Amino acid sequence: MPPDGTDPTEPPEDVGLLERHSHLGRLTLLTVILGSGIAMLDGTVVNIALRRIGTDLGASLAELQWVSNGYLVSLAALILVGGALGDRFGRRRVYLIGVAGFAVGSALCAFAQSPLQLVAFRMLQGVAAALLTPGALAIIQASFRKADRPAAIGTWAGAAGIAVAIGPFLGGFLVEHAGWRWVFAINLPLCALVLVLGTRMPESRDEEAPRHFDYKGALAGAVTLGVTTYLLTSWRDLPLAVVLAGALVGVAAATAFVVLERRPGAMAPLSMFQSRVFSAANLMTLLVYGALGAVLFFLVLQLQVSAGYDAIAAGAATLPIPVVMLLLSSRTSVVAARTGPRLPMTVGPLVCALGVLLLSGVGEDVSYWSGVFPGLLVFSLGLVALVSPLTVAVLAAVPGNHAGVASGVNNAVARAGSLLAVAALPSIVGLGGEEYRDPAALTAGYHQALLLSAAMLAIGGVVSWFGLHEVGRLQETGRPLIEETHRT
Repeated sequence: MPPDGTDPTEPPEDVGLLERHSHLGRLTLLTVILGSGIAMLDGTVVNIALRRIGTDLGASLAELQWVSNGYLVSLAALILVGGALGDRFGRRRVYLIGVAGFAVGSALCAFAQSPLQLVAFRMLQGVAAALLTPGALAIIQASFRKADRPAAIGTWAGAAGIAVAIGPFLGGFLVEHAGWRWVFAINLPLCALVLVLGTRMPESRDEEAPRHFDYKGALAGAVTLGVTTYLLTSWRDLPLAVVLAGALVGVAAATAFVVLERRPGAMAPLSMFQSRVFSAANLMTLLVYGALGAVLFFLVLQLQVSAGYDAIAAGAATLPIPVVMLLLSSRTSVVAARTGPRLPMTVGPLVCALGVLLLSGVGEDVSYWSGVFPGLLVFSLGLVALVSPLTVAVLAAVPGNHAGVASGVNNAVARAGSLLAVAALPSIVGLGGEEYRDPAALTAGYHQALLLSAAMLAIGGVVSWFGLHEVGRLQETGRPLIEETHRT
């Protein structure tokens, strides 16, 4: 066996690619897990620190909202561009630039002296995260042998789920025992480790990329995603005229993006959506991640306001999710590779819906082990069944040279789903303003919100069953479905 972990007898399409259990394969997987995990963790861990940040920096409520929203807006606006840049200029290069930028942004956040500075530095963090987040999956897709990709993606997905779910607990611990600045400072040694390990990762890029980068399409996509995210996170606090004007700008930018991406050499070719698998997987992503964001948002709030948990206890209550993801993601992805993604992506959301229904009964004086844990366990099992197959389906449905863009699209859809659900559901269930502090009002709204979330998950399962029936043909031919579309 050569030192790079490759096998000279492997199939032609796997020549030069990594085995998951080789030394370089393990190092590469560790590097992409660490880097993308830092960015995902930062998206949730900061929220727990907002109250302390507001006290120390004298921030208004609007400024505190933008400590969180500024990161989300810049990340969502540029994540598609980040994936395209990686495909064109080198996925490892762009990924490591993103990690370095994230370290710089984190250091600046840790030393911020005013709310305005912190918001600006958080937006810088979001820009850097947009470069590294889609690159992680694109590196896995381009670097590992075909047989090893599902397990590698499963391992990555498990770590990503841990990063998202453990955020509230870690944030509460750091705020209570070290101070809010350590929420950002803790990123520095982790980023340094990723930069050192990353120099040994293999490089890959789209060798068929056109000579000129699609800057017009990149700008139109960034404006579309940025404006949409801004409106989803801030529409309650904006005048109606501003909301309408922003909506018009978003629609105009989206229209321009569609027109521009129909041209040869487009950054994100619309031909990707000719794959029924790619389109169905992204629709399912919108529904499932919308429900996931809503469930975590309402559950942590309900545990604190109605059940009397403190911030650390409420965050710790969700630990079954990362534990199950850690233990089972890699194994379930291997099983899904044998059965195909259609079955787990159908059953997984339905199991999640059952877990959410169990959680809908959480209220005052609830016992954790009888009233919270069972629902979280069932929800976690459904989540671990669907996450890895979903990622595999998205990446397998497009040619490998577009892996970064495909990952960027799916990441943008996931974040849009979560933002939309968290922004819209409170109003839909009649919660607003001071009602969040009233246990009776919150419990009524919480129950309705979780029922709606369960319905979204069930619809996601139906979408997968009817939208992924072509996956069998994908596995038989070994070619991306959009290539099959072009051939027919």
